[in-house]
Amino acid sequence: MSERVTVDPTDCPSWSVLRTEADRMRQKSIRSLLRGDREFLRINAAAMSFDFSRQRLDAAVVDSLIQLAEETGVRQSIDAMFAGNRVNGTEGRAALHVALRSGLEDQYAVDGNEVAEDVHGVLERMETFAEEVRSGAHRGATGERITDVVNIGIGGSDLGPAMAYQALRAYRDPNITCHFVSNVDPADIIDVLSQVEPEQTLFIVASKTFTTAETMINAQRARAWIVDQLGDGAIGAHFAAVSTAEQHVHEFGIEPENVFGFWNWVGGRYSLTSAVGLSTMLAVGPACFRELLDGARAMDIHFRETPLADNAPVLMGLCAVWNRNFMQMSTSAVLPYSRDLARLPAYLQQLTMESNGKSVRVDGTPVTYDTGAVYWGEPGTNSQHSFFQLLHQGTEDLCSDIIISARPTASDQASGAGVVDQHDVLIAHALAQASVLSVGLTRGEVAATGVSEDLVPHKVMPGNRPVSVIMMDVLTPFALGALLAAYEHSVFVQASVWQINPFDQWGVELGKKVASGIVDDIHRRQVEDSELDPATQKSLAAYLARRDEASS
Repeated sequence: MSERVTVDPTDCPSWSVLRTEADRMRQKSIRSLLRGDREFLRINAAAMSFDFSRQRLDAAVVDSLIQLAEETGVRQSIDAMFAGNRVNGTEGRAALHVALRSGLEDQYAVDGNEVAEDVHGVLERMETFAEEVRSGAHRGATGERITDVVNIGIGGSDLGPAMAYQALRAYRDPNITCHFVSNVDPADIIDVLSQVEPEQTLFIVASKTFTTAETMINAQRARAWIVDQLGDGAIGAHFAAVSTAEQHVHEFGIEPENVFGFWNWVGGRYSLTSAVGLSTMLAVGPACFRELLDGARAMDIHFRETPLADNAPVLMGLCAVWNRNFMQMSTSAVLPYSRDLARLPAYLQQLTMESNGKSVRVDGTPVTYDTGAVYWGEPGTNSQHSFFQLLHQGTEDLCSDIIISARPTASDQASGAGVVDQHDVLIAHALAQASVLSVGLTRGEVAATGVSEDLVPHKVMPGNRPVSVIMMDVLTPFALGALLAAYEHSVFVQASVWQINPFDQWGVELGKKVASGIVDDIHRRQVEDSELDPATQKSLAAYLARRDEASS
């Protein structure tokens, strides 16, 4: 995106057309739209189906959205990203996470250098290490087998692996349990350490620079725990690292053969398919991890090669632009009808909001239109008894993604009779919610049920809440990889239309810097002469007073 001329999307002819189309669509209901031919809004890609038929738009709107994509250079942006161009302009980097799941025959290059050999070299080293741990060839310092893996990371080094570990429950090795430590709150690592035995625990410290404050504080605490229990000589057997900072890793005491690198063209929130996925590979095995990569690659190929109008991630992204900019919806719910996908909404919060939470275009000029929406959600059916009341009858219009699988996993089906029937009930709930959110229930329909007149308005469901239904056959590693890649590319499409950089996160960096200064102030116990604003100085002084009073 940084390598082409920036345009203001509101100056594009299609933007004005879409504003007019939005006025027209507000006069139509999703219920009425569903009476027409909506097949053009159902797309199959990478063994998944994407059903956008419950969106509040028609063929004319889609045509205008495709025109907007063309006018804002979405296709050129896609080509630039896959070509390894420095599309992350503020950091002067490529964003070539698609190369992480490439085949050796795929020709991905950064600055003219082919990357496939390096990518597969790291992947093969990961596989060797994972097999050694899983087979018992790699053991703890006392000769015990590794039974627990603790991933220490934050942001993309935590959310992806933690989400994938839960999502792939049916494929996990029962002899290995993974734990995830991310929060600098000491309760996080204290809780995990209380559940594991040092002789049987492997820690993975995931930090590209090996300086991330929260990660290194937790890593040092884990290191001290191992040294206290097993001695300094145990570090090599009980720690691995995902990092490129060889000197820092060496000083920590981690053996070179247990260090797995990745590249500055891999952003944290796009890094699950890199060495950051080591804990996932340890849990499910190299073969399943390869299937995850294959699923992502299949969606990458679809995204790169399919015309815009038939492209699932493109339409996914354009629906998001339509709902955000023309239907004025500021929030989007992610509703996986799968307990195994419970961490997906949190993962997508980072992917979408860290990527597209921007108010400046790639050329440094301020945007004059809305960009990234707020993403949030919980799995169904629990969420139906939590916040669905607001979704159905609240004053805030919002859109939703409902994610379902046609079948339970094979291991769940094998667990006993009735599983398929129970899964049918789950999917019935999902489709019912998709229907009620989009179609609603009119005053006449409520009255026809015999409800008293004074109760009728309380039971009306306005509908017209757009819903996309994403369906996979079954939640496999392949399906998970394809699903995640679809969201990655949808986010990229939105950013391309909005002319923003989805690969930096300067809003995150400043808070880290200020926090470091406050830590120094706490250690010096100097509040009044700090460079903090007056309100923060008062809060810091109050904290120190309360802390000291409690400890005296």
